[in-house]
Amino acid sequence: MAKDNKTYQIFIINPGSTSTKLSLFENENNLFTTDVFHDSSELKQFPTINDQLGYRMDVVKKFLADNQIDLSNIDAIVGRGGGCCPVPSGIYRIDKRLIEDTKAARGGVRHASMLGVQMADILCQHYGGQMFMIDPPVVDELWDLARITGVDGIYRTTGSHALNLKATARRHASLIGKKYEECNFIACHIDGGISITAHHKGRMVDGNNAGGGEGPFTPTRMGSMAVTDLLYHFKPEDLGRLKSLCSQTGGLSSYFGTSNSDTVHKMVENGDPKATLIWNAMVYQIIKWIGSMATVLKGQVDGILLTGGLLRFSDVENQIRESCQWIAPVTSYVGEFEQEAMAEGALRVLRGEEEARQYPGKPVWEGFSFT
Repeated sequence: MAKDNKTYQIFIINPGSTSTKLSLFENENNLFTTDVFHDSSELKQFPTINDQLGYRMDVVKKFLADNQIDLSNIDAIVGRGGGCCPVPSGIYRIDKRLIEDTKAARGGVRHASMLGVQMADILCQHYGGQMFMIDPPVVDELWDLARITGVDGIYRTTGSHALNLKATARRHASLIGKKYEECNFIACHIDGGISITAHHKGRMVDGNNAGGGEGPFTPTRMGSMAVTDLLYHFKPEDLGRLKSLCSQTGGLSSYFGTSNSDTVHKMVENGDPKATLIWNAMVYQIIKWIGSMATVLKGQVDGILLTGGLLRFSDVENQIRESCQWIAPVTSYVGEFEQEAMAEGALRVLRGEEEARQYPGKPVWEGFSFT
């Protein structure tokens, strides 16, 4: 196949729980990027995540205006996927069914990422270009054992930062001279949301349902709690508040009224006893989940990979390294590779190196044969 020397323009839209990140790429080159922080106190004004659409689109308009960017010749717009039906890892064309299923959170994940495909659709209607979604939070590669709960008919679902976790794992495998499909990793995304996942020979086979509030508490999420505690402390009419605590107003936001990690960590640096205890408890819970993923992989771990914005605070990595380096080498990638992963995926399709998939409109796993 002849080498494609065309220059492609790709616009990336990445809504996160505490930020909206936007990038413009020409082929592999990142021309412009912005990462706009949204405090949880500001997002409280919106009853649902879908209600944030106009607010997030204003961020896009400002970014385009400030950088004098004209998308009239755009080749592709990539929206970070959200709560559609669980799908295998891959690149998907955004179509009407995908947009509607994402808005309805058919996959059970109610997270700001569900706005990505909606925002891409708005821009494509205005400017044109192809639309893609790549490795959404509902990527489902779970082992059957990881699906079981203690209640007949209710099964664990996925909800992780699959895009960044997969990109980080592939990048690390390449750096150590191996293929992702040859390695076992514990990959951790640590930011406004926290995902701790086990990767076995190219599959993300287990991990906390971060989108559902499972796992460590985070700057915006309450994390796992005993069911009896929930029943004791919440009344039936508190259901809306409980849902909010799972995704927007739990964790650091619950304790301090803000999800701004810089603000809370400055309190830690100044010796505030409450902030120090809560912050270290968050890291402690991350460490416990890493340990659980090591048992999933039966101790055969090629590396523990840390990525995400909270790694800008050195104490986070230091505490994890101190507690977990006996399991496997710990490698930290501060920030994330989501923008690059989305641009590279779209570029492969534009160059004809990979076929984009059609969204199937049904879950990749629909139950056991005995149900």
